[in-house]
Amino acid sequence: MHVPEKWRLDKQSDIYAFIEKYSFATLVSPSLQSSHLPLMLDSDKQYLIGHFARSNPHWREFVEDTNQQHLVIFNGPHGYISPTWYANKPAVPTWNYAVVHIKGSAEILSAVETAKALDLLMAKYEPALLDTREVVTPEYQEKLAHGIVGFKISMDVIDAKAKLGQHRTKADQQGVTAALSKSSSPDHQALVNYMQALKLGVG
Repeated sequence: MHVPEKWRLDKQSDIYAFIEKYSFATLVSPSLQSSHLPLMLDSDKQYLIGHFARSNPHWREFVEDTNQQHLVIFNGPHGYISPTWYANKPAVPTWNYAVVHIKGSAEILSAVETAKALDLLMAKYEPALLDTREVVTPEYQEKLAHGIVGFKISMDVIDAKAKLGQHRTKADQQGVTAALSKSSSPDHQALVNYMQALKLGVG
């Protein structure tokens, strides 16, 4: 990914927070086989953890060559930026967005590791499912476990880009922030919320 220095996101805590929040990723292997799936961040061991449906042939690439690099793409908020929002003219339309790319090698998880990964996934998105185990019973989870393949991907290379108009003048940034804040578009609202959280491109 092309990442000009002015748009590089290099603070580790910001990158990890991005992955945690926008965790539904696109996983692309060298063969160009791709899958869309949620990934968990193991920041201590520097891994991304997830699972395939066993019927998805993509996981077999992880077995055939454990040294090849895979690309994981986390897409964040994005939106159209009108040149009429800038204080300075002339100007052209553009698109603001944030994205994180990670490259790394992959390993298949054991059955025990996969079960732990599933519990981590539920703990993140709906922890109540682990409290009573009435809906996702251990027996049902074990039965379905035969239909999935857990994996982890090392975080060897991280490229993070936040193209949020932070290179423009303060007046231009304030114009964009005001327009996004007034917009009824959910994409624009997500974008301006992220810009304000990072304090980038808001003037």
